[in-house]
Amino acid sequence: MTYRDNIDKLARRITDRIPAKVKKLSQMDPEYECLNEILNDEQCDLCLCFEVRKPLSFEEVVKRSGWPAGRVNRVLNEVCDIGMIEYNWENADHHKQFVLPQFVPGAAEFMVMNKDLVEEHPIVADFFEKMTRLPLEKVTPMVPPGGAGIGMHVIPVEKAIHANQEAVSVEKISHWLNKYDKYALSPCSCRRQQRVRGEGTGDVEADVCIAVGDMADYVVQTNKGGHYCTYEEVIETLERCERKGYVHQITNIDGEDKIFAICNCAHGVCNALRTSQLFNTPNMSASAYRAHVDSEKCVACGKCVEICPVGAAKLGQKLCTKAGPVTYPKQELPDAVKWGPEKWNWNFRDTAKVNCYETGTSPCKSACPAHLPVQGYIKMAKEGRYMDALKLIKDFNPFPAVCGAICNRRCEQQCTRGLIDEPLAIDEIKKFIAEQELHEDKRYIPLCENVEGKFFTNKMAIIGAGPAGMSAAYYLRMMGYPVTIFEKEEKPGGMLVYGIPSFRLEKSVIEAEIEVLKAMGIEFKCGIEVGKDISLDDLRNEGYEAFYVAIGAQGSRKLNIPGEENEMVESGIDFLRRVNKTEDPNLISGDVVVVGGGNVAIDVARTALRSGAEKVHLYSLEQEAEMPASFEEVSEAKEEGIILHCGWGPKEILEDSIVFKQCVSVKDETARFNPSYDENVLETIQCSHVLLSIGQSIVPIQGFDVEVNPNGTIKADGTTLQTSVEDVFAGGDVYTGPKFAIDAISHGKETAESMHRFVHKGHSLTIGRDLHLFNEFDKNNALIDIDFDHAKRQIPGIKKGLGEKSFRDLRSTFTEEQVKIEANRCLGCGASIVDTNKCIGCGLCTTKCEFDAIHLTRDIKDGARMVKTEDKMKAILPYAAKRQIKIIRNKKK
Repeated sequence: MTYRDNIDKLARRITDRIPAKVKKLSQMDPEYECLNEILNDEQCDLCLCFEVRKPLSFEEVVKRSGWPAGRVNRVLNEVCDIGMIEYNWENADHHKQFVLPQFVPGAAEFMVMNKDLVEEHPIVADFFEKMTRLPLEKVTPMVPPGGAGIGMHVIPVEKAIHANQEAVSVEKISHWLNKYDKYALSPCSCRRQQRVRGEGTGDVEADVCIAVGDMADYVVQTNKGGHYCTYEEVIETLERCERKGYVHQITNIDGEDKIFAICNCAHGVCNALRTSQLFNTPNMSASAYRAHVDSEKCVACGKCVEICPVGAAKLGQKLCTKAGPVTYPKQELPDAVKWGPEKWNWNFRDTAKVNCYETGTSPCKSACPAHLPVQGYIKMAKEGRYMDALKLIKDFNPFPAVCGAICNRRCEQQCTRGLIDEPLAIDEIKKFIAEQELHEDKRYIPLCENVEGKFFTNKMAIIGAGPAGMSAAYYLRMMGYPVTIFEKEEKPGGMLVYGIPSFRLEKSVIEAEIEVLKAMGIEFKCGIEVGKDISLDDLRNEGYEAFYVAIGAQGSRKLNIPGEENEMVESGIDFLRRVNKTEDPNLISGDVVVVGGGNVAIDVARTALRSGAEKVHLYSLEQEAEMPASFEEVSEAKEEGIILHCGWGPKEILEDSIVFKQCVSVKDETARFNPSYDENVLETIQCSHVLLSIGQSIVPIQGFDVEVNPNGTIKADGTTLQTSVEDVFAGGDVYTGPKFAIDAISHGKETAESMHRFVHKGHSLTIGRDLHLFNEFDKNNALIDIDFDHAKRQIPGIKKGLGEKSFRDLRSTFTEEQVKIEANRCLGCGASIVDTNKCIGCGLCTTKCEFDAIHLTRDIKDGARMVKTEDKMKAILPYAAKRQIKIIRNKKK
């Protein structure tokens, strides 16, 4: 291909890359490669009439080019549409003038804003990425606080600094909005760049960039996708972006008197944030502020951690260790250290989403599969802020009332308070809070919208209305998606309705929380079995773009012993389904034998007692202490008269009895499930019904071509839950095998994130993803102050007058007094920690804290400095010289 000298000349004129300025470019240099592809000779030659950032009137361009005015007008319109030339009316007589901008911020992003151009020439996206990185590789360590007129500058959430007496005008968004009287919203160029490059992080292109003044006209009039908006629409956009966790940044190349845009930047795609995070040089973009945590007020809810765009806030512990306070590492800065690629963080998009320090945080949050903010809602309950507590819980779990009734309480099992006396009654407090959901006038209906305050058009299909499926629907709807749940049964709820007896989970509890989903706009289509009544292809043809298979494990496992087909034998799952549909107290009669030792077996046994059985015998392979069922469930079963027979396995089933053989061991020497028996020790028991509850199996969807494991569970990626069929995801019991509702709920939330990313092509399912990885601190090494509340663990009461064989849940909820007593028992052992060396002072953390525990302070005196690009070396060199002196001194030391 013929080398074009005019392209070389123009590229070298604009670039900030020193090596590219001083010698002829190769055809592989990004500046040459991009401009060569998008500019013809006529367009390039007209651009060469300009010097960078030096405006020319139309008449001046005509004079310099020597072309007729008509030709100049035509080509100017072309290069303005492309993004190589911008215009404004900032001269003294307010006549239109044209400017050749620098590449970044400037021509590179203007080109990306032209959607037609970047779709036709993806090289433009690569060019933008390189021009925000390559020129700065050696410069960033030398940049003083405030950025020195290089690119973009973080501006804090204004309400986070409203009371700060030291705040200066340029640090406030209101100052800049009031300075201009024209605004336009346009799509974010960084988001588009990463999407085109296949590295989107789920932050989709949207009208979130706010052009101000003459730039508003430019983005509207030159094919940049902009549209004029009002001041009120700008404020609404800013507030939505704060809710979504986007950082406000202003352009910082024109000094303190001018900006041309306010951006709302996502951590995983923003080039400006990327530059400071990649090079570990936060001075490139940080504001004058840093966040600080008041550990006494902090309750380790983790909301600040989730929203922090740079990973400066992480969860740690509040309790000291026996050796003293925990010290947390700080990000090294280049202030007095030689800085090169060995100091960079190429993995910055992922490390920004690390939630927890290696030394760990509160065990309750770590142990919960959904990582509920236990300390947070307990503190709110203590203060009587029950609706606030409900909202906080539902950010992490859409079904707190359900879980309050049936959760297996892993948070309590790990509670630090258990080292002293008894663990906190966390689940009972949650149950009290969640009772708000049972009253229609007190229900919390979350806000559902995308970042533009609208709804996406991408239709999402959920197959199965159990906890996994409904959780995914809940979070997808909150993101702004049309969601439909397909359920083969007559009612939604899955095993919550048909597999769990009402004395453990009242149907009214499930119905109340499902009503919230309906109020959010989620559509339920019941009585439709996907694979039988409608196929996946049918749904694709109806416009559904992603599918979540959450059908649970609704089949039963067989014993494979003689007599199993006897009429008196029924699976426990089928029995529970029959009972839950009618709650008939005369469904069966005589003596009943239940085979199994898990929670479902206990449910089956207790349900049989309520359904007409005279006696119920439960046979388990394990001894009582090793039974999979929870201790509380076993105790309740025994209190109701269930007769336990431990250490027995079924041998054969006769017409009116079942024969058991003694189980010698349940596991082999490798700790795998592999029972061995003494065939000479037998026990025969007469019965009228045998209910098998030895495990559940997967009932596959008909005609569903997806890879499965040998046990029938669906194969899916452990992080994204994507299956072998690209648009199909799976979670809950159909993926893990039988587990607990809270595990299914956590899968639902993760799948919602994956489906959201999937339907927006060009977005990675993994880059910059919050993996929600937590580990608990070493409780045994914690120093627990003796000055704690010594109240005993509270115990909920029992409802009177219903009878112990009632199908109703006899367990009462805590009284308000009990809630406050129990909440006072919390040791508050976790806390958020902010690394001020990483913090960029955006203030987003303060918008999420419900406890007034995190604030911005103006730590960096010169952090709001705004310098013209032409003067940037005057700002950089003095700071660079001082830094170099420090480096030399450190070497001598």
